[in-house]
Amino acid sequence: MQFVRCCVPGVCESSEEIAASLVVAIKEFPLFFGKLVFGAVLGGIRSWEDHIGVSRVSLCGLLVFLLVVPLRLAAQSNNSRAKARTDDASSKTWSFAVSGDSRNCGDVVMPAIAQGVRKEGAAFYWHLGDFRAIYEFDEDFIERHPKTSILDYEDAAWKDFIAEQLDLFGDLPVYLALGNHEMISPKNRLEAIQQFADWLDTPELKKQRLEDDPKAHLLTSYYHWVRGGVDFITLDNSTDDQFDDAQLDWFASQIGRDSKNSAIRSVVVGMHAALPDSLSAGHSMNESARGTASGRKVYAELVDFRKQTHKNVYVLASHSHFFMENVYNTACRAKRTEDVLPGWIAGTAGAVRYRLPKDVKGATQAKTDVYGYLLGTVLNDGRIEFRFRQISEGDVSESTRKKYSARFVHRCFEANTDPYTPEGPLQPPNCPR
Repeated sequence: MQFVRCCVPGVCESSEEIAASLVVAIKEFPLFFGKLVFGAVLGGIRSWEDHIGVSRVSLCGLLVFLLVVPLRLAAQSNNSRAKARTDDASSKTWSFAVSGDSRNCGDVVMPAIAQGVRKEGAAFYWHLGDFRAIYEFDEDFIERHPKTSILDYEDAAWKDFIAEQLDLFGDLPVYLALGNHEMISPKNRLEAIQQFADWLDTPELKKQRLEDDPKAHLLTSYYHWVRGGVDFITLDNSTDDQFDDAQLDWFASQIGRDSKNSAIRSVVVGMHAALPDSLSAGHSMNESARGTASGRKVYAELVDFRKQTHKNVYVLASHSHFFMENVYNTACRAKRTEDVLPGWIAGTAGAVRYRLPKDVKGATQAKTDVYGYLLGTVLNDGRIEFRFRQISEGDVSESTRKKYSARFVHRCFEANTDPYTPEGPLQPPNCPR
């Protein structure tokens, strides 16, 4: 109010007068505006009150209406836009992509996956292991190098994976988990860590490792990173002796930190083989005694973590060459639904495709003879929604088609199959304890 009195001296004399005149001004505004224009046309205004017959009270209120109210409306508009920006920022989601098993036809399928993932605007891609076959030629490799020897293939296989698959993601971050095919002789874990050190020891991962433990200078094949309130944990169950005690201790320490960290709202655990007792138990950590025992321990720790912290837990795997959702929803857990962890299998990045287990009643989705990736969308409240993005033959890029015959590309999509059918889990009353 003082602003108006100072800018128009002698017109508005008191704040009470200004406040009282607002109603009058609003009512008389159309009449006043018409008189003002008419007076100006007649050749000048002798005085506000005498010439156009508008009271000082009305004029005072009008000035307030014309000067103060627009300022107030502008301020409210700015506040509304700021709030809208805040609401928009708080409601933004982001996504990431996951799949595994890119041997056999992976050099044909993975470039299409990379293209799809980048088009989705995903923050990163997570490969859950089995990069190349190793125990025999990958079909895509031998198609391009028909005269190669097995020794030359074994020497070139991982370099081929980097050049024909990983490099297609460009500057998009890629995280790797090791699979059992990375452990087939002459390959081993040490060589894998050396070959893929650029992905296992990025500045981001090294910083995280040393923040957790300043003395952790040993590079391992299990690790984690945090993004947007989600802790992503990569485990290594690529050999029958895993999880070993060192990895179990590390995992327990990590979810212990997550339980105390209010910034962590969700935990996503990714590995090659599914944890024991899934709907695809016959091709999982159940395949070895150590894998069964240590995998059940990790599963139980995740269930307890979720119950105690009420944070979200998701478990991702590949190894079985099909797509399946809700893989831990088994008959043995039917009476303990609080023990069913959300789990997915996405071994769909190019490997020869298996048959589905005979009993998949607990699965929300179950598909075979498909390629694709799992897209996880992180919501504002920390929950993650997962959808399977299928890759079809029509998604294969022109640059990839130039490397292969049309017949070979078609065969990858129509004939890259295997009759192998994984066994299902134990059934009541023989449930695991």
